[in-house]
Amino acid sequence: MNVLLRVPRAVYRGMIWLANSPKTLVLAYAILILVCGFLYSQFEEGASIGDSLWWAVVTASTVGYGDISPESWPARIMAVLLISVMVLLVIPLITAHFASKLIVDHDAFRHEEQEELKTNLRQVRKLLEELAAREGVISPDSAGPPAAPSDR
Repeated sequence: MNVLLRVPRAVYRGMIWLANSPKTLVLAYAILILVCGFLYSQFEEGASIGDSLWWAVVTASTVGYGDISPESWPARIMAVLLISVMVLLVIPLITAHFASKLIVDHDAFRHEEQEELKTNLRQVRKLLEELAAREGVISPDSAGPPAAPSDR
């Protein structure tokens, strides 16, 4: 398979994995903040790690107070990437996760229960067809409901 086709599928699977695990999603967010805060302190000489982490949190939340802003081009590019990742990936994944939890029907049958019901219905249908064939109401191969018995 072509490598170019594998990358989007891997990214898609990764997003699904993140979206279905709140702990992993929070961990990924924390790592993103820490890495961006560290990189900001490296790109912006003189920025303390505390200020850099504050900048990362404010930028990731898209609040952007403006009290700290990047001066260097590498830091500005990182800010664009951080904002884009948050707005296009992390926030939608968090929203999708919580929305899916709100709309889950807890009374719905699980897959295993559905399969068991289908098996039971097949058995009941087979028994009804055998019973109807013995009684002479319908033949097992005929389609449709059995004919109504005549009044005697």
